[in-house]
Amino acid sequence: MRVTASPFLTSALLLDRAALHRDDYPLAAAEAVVVANGAIEAQGTRLARRAPGDAPAGDVRVLLGIRDDLPVVLVVPDDLEAAVGQADARNSRMVPLRTFIESAATDSDAAGDVEVARTAAGMAAWHHHNRFCASCGTETSIRHGGWIRHCDRCDRDHYPRTDPAMIVLITDAEDRILLAHGVGFSTRRFSLLAGFVEPGESLEQTVHREVREEVGIEVTDVTYVGSQPWPFPASLMTGFHARAVTTELDLDQHEIEAAQWLTRDELAAAIALGEVVPPPRGSIARAMVEHWHGKPFVTPENPDADVADARSTGAAGA
Repeated sequence: MRVTASPFLTSALLLDRAALHRDDYPLAAAEAVVVANGAIEAQGTRLARRAPGDAPAGDVRVLLGIRDDLPVVLVVPDDLEAAVGQADARNSRMVPLRTFIESAATDSDAAGDVEVARTAAGMAAWHHHNRFCASCGTETSIRHGGWIRHCDRCDRDHYPRTDPAMIVLITDAEDRILLAHGVGFSTRRFSLLAGFVEPGESLEQTVHREVREEVGIEVTDVTYVGSQPWPFPASLMTGFHARAVTTELDLDQHEIEAAQWLTRDELAAAIALGEVVPPPRGSIARAMVEHWHGKPFVTPENPDADVADARSTGAAGA
């Protein structure tokens, strides 16, 4: 598998981030998207938008950018229960970001909404975890259209951060694929191995380390495939392909409950029988596995099925 560009995220940004104008727009006068506790307001496969003045009350407001020539703002509601009730009254609902991304993957016109949703969820999580200065503990204030939190005591600006992670598709000499069921995965969900980059190592070194730690094999020919924003809560998932040098598996039971080598026909049959649930639609793992397989899967999976957060298990199922 020699892919030099992401098989699913090859376009430029669909959302104009308007970075030079973040201090210019009155946030209360813009269309709003609502995010609360990792859930985003949606209407089917599309992102729900609140007209100016119709958004719930919330101290956290962020200029996400310009979409369809209109500014779009994130609002994190102060009252979650009231926000859910408002969503119900508008025939929309608050859904987990993963669920929204998976459902939107079936709508060819929803790519822009997914981009806005990823940005909104990531920024909402950042604000939630960074209310106080990491240096002195003083409560910070929001500036620059929501993209800076400032500490008056330290006179220090805090910016959103992204933690790099890797996910790897491993094949052996027979071109079988290695899939794993991570601790915390939903029933029968199998995906690729993944993990976070640690200080002092490159992305490629992370691939070697994580694979050795989780399944006990050695790999070679580590090749970059593509990347995907992974705001669960704040990561960039970088995809790789690697070739197995050894194939005898020795699982880290704290991370991986099961793993198996599969041919294309074996994987297709296991999915058809419901013995294996592939990675969710809209994920880099799904795109990579389908690229290796040669065609999309026809899956009877539950679209609300989910996998554990990437930070809680090495096999992130991204």
